[in-house]
Amino acid sequence: MHKRATNALLATVTGSALAGMMVAGVVNASTEDHTVKATGTTAAAAQTTHAKKAPAKKKALLTGKTTASYFWDDGSGVNGDTGAPASGKPMQKGMFASPSWPMNTKVKVSYQGRSVTGFVGDVGPGEPSHRGVMLDLDTYTFRHLVDGKKPASKYVTGTDAGHIEGVKYEVLKWGHGPGKKGTPKPLG
Repeated sequence: MHKRATNALLATVTGSALAGMMVAGVVNASTEDHTVKATGTTAAAAQTTHAKKAPAKKKALLTGKTTASYFWDDGSGVNGDTGAPASGKPMQKGMFASPSWPMNTKVKVSYQGRSVTGFVGDVGPGEPSHRGVMLDLDTYTFRHLVDGKKPASKYVTGTDAGHIEGVKYEVLKWGHGPGKKGTPKPLG
């Protein structure tokens, strides 16, 4: 009998202590990021979690629209390649060419709900930049923006489109290589 009374007393004390800790946790939660309304000690109140803040979206330094063409210039001599990209980095998916932006500028391009983030790794397009074509995209990015598919090869997009009008660009970070920040300017 004495043992049952002791167990009952321990259960009551332990239960009261746990309830107090739960209330303390709810009160502590209410003083941090948001207020929790006290409606009694319930499992739901004890399980209240902090809403995680979404990471802040990085604001673009420059946005605009342009016409884009495509290229793959790895210096192999195939299809008139003229040499390795100006940045010294190998030709790759997500490498763009700009007639005026600094090398290694981080850029996001979007078209019809599809987007790719890449970097300026070459100079170009040449003469087309005087007609408003201010970005050359690698063949993979170009084809993805056109219809979400992959190119026929790294040299051929596999689509009849030679240019995409109305490509949105967002400069996310300026590079430190040769070139000028700001609205793209024609080559030369």
